[in-house]
Amino acid sequence: MAKRERSAAALEVYRHLFAAVAEEMGLALQRSALSANIRERRDFSCALFDAEGRLVAQAAHIPVHLGSMGRAVACVRAQAALARGDAVLHNDPYTGGTHLPDVTLVSPVFLPRERRPRFYAASRAHHSDIGGAHPGSMAPVEDVHAEGLRLPPVHLVRGGKLVPEILALLRANLRDAREREGDLLAQWAANRRAELRTVELAAEHGAADLSQRAGDLIEWTSSRVRELVRQFPSRRITFRDALEPSRAGGAPVELVLHLRRRGGELELDFRDSAEQQGASLNATRAVTEAAVAYALALLLPSGTPINEGSRAGVRILTRAGSVVDASYPAPVAAGNVETSQRLVDVLLGAFAQVFPERIPAASAGTMSNLSFGGTHAGRGFAYYETIAGGAGASPLGPGAHALHTHMTNTRNTPIEELEQRFPVRLERCTVRRGSGGRGQRAGGDGIEKTLRFLVPARAAWIGDRSTAGPWGLHGGAAGAPGELALLRDGRARALGSRATVELAAGDQLQVKTPGGGGHGRAGGR
Repeated sequence: MAKRERSAAALEVYRHLFAAVAEEMGLALQRSALSANIRERRDFSCALFDAEGRLVAQAAHIPVHLGSMGRAVACVRAQAALARGDAVLHNDPYTGGTHLPDVTLVSPVFLPRERRPRFYAASRAHHSDIGGAHPGSMAPVEDVHAEGLRLPPVHLVRGGKLVPEILALLRANLRDAREREGDLLAQWAANRRAELRTVELAAEHGAADLSQRAGDLIEWTSSRVRELVRQFPSRRITFRDALEPSRAGGAPVELVLHLRRRGGELELDFRDSAEQQGASLNATRAVTEAAVAYALALLLPSGTPINEGSRAGVRILTRAGSVVDASYPAPVAAGNVETSQRLVDVLLGAFAQVFPERIPAASAGTMSNLSFGGTHAGRGFAYYETIAGGAGASPLGPGAHALHTHMTNTRNTPIEELEQRFPVRLERCTVRRGSGGRGQRAGGDGIEKTLRFLVPARAAWIGDRSTAGPWGLHGGAAGAPGELALLRDGRARALGSRATVELAAGDQLQVKTPGGGGHGRAGGR
């Protein structure tokens, strides 16, 4: 008993030691970055992987980044020869990426006198522009090539030195190249910090012990996931939801989950979901896996480390060429931000049939993505932001107001930062009162935000839940749908759930994000 207690205590210590490496990576990245999206909004994630490419620990960053990062690391390990001091870029959505603006940098961690990497450090950051047809690289388009620059594994750093040809290639294709270069160097700084700290841990605790404890943590999580899987029934459970049509007059884009336990394995079958779409709605297989990992993690006991063991006993079935498993050349920008959110709604809707006392109503169900760019004072600019919404109410209480939920975990851009760096004015930013769904426990309210543009600009919008709000549970009402409107010359024009728009100086964009669904019938017990 005493031995088991000491072992459990040691595992808890190592859990925090490894997580601290990832957290310190994040601090280095944030403090070194130039863009508002990374430095202020914290749109990045960091993690540590073992010698086999298994996730060991992650920082408390962004679920859609973290749950999909392992596939990118596997691709880099398979396709790039990694030597001491190297760092490799990757954003290809079809080989483990999410969408093109999410650029992953992978570095091997060598211990002194060892010839093979003992660990891998990975940082993923959403760059405010990665080229393509529209500033911000987040517009609804019909082809991945219009979305931006696609990077198979390429060395940004060899032997501790930047590769000038790769840097020149990136600078030539990205808007505000100085800022993009600064953010990439910040990712390199983060990975170098991981190497430094991991080498220090090995010196203190021993390399063999460090690797052993990493494996023990994965096994710990695996055992808890398998315990969770046993709580699911063997009967088939189905839940459906839909994204709004990719084209005017088109059909809703259906997401379908059939869930059942087969022996000791939980099978999640998404193969009846819609074919891949235009308007950038397609999720890669990696994004679908990230949504599953996140939703299952919500059901695990508090304090369970999130690592490779989170996938134990879980089988995900998708169909290549579908909206949840995109194939080239499907556009994928919105799959990462919109389809991922709706996949979580679908998963939680199915889980509510098994654990009704634990599952909340649907949250906003969209990241409400606004990007814009242009030229000002002789220099190009590009901006991207996801705008928070309302959280779904749950059996424990009402939903929270005006925050990022589920697959996102970012902040807003401070007003001072926004107005100092970009030719816009924030004229209104407030909680959208009454937008949460009614119920015994009300859904959280969304946000209302109005931007005035001081110079001509080109903007893009990708949202959802603009025709039907997030669903409630157990008699709770749906939250209010979201809205985007162009205000020009005293008139308002609704722009729908996905749009690109040319803005004149003086134009305004008004965003209203969805409220969360309510829980329980109003007046009920």
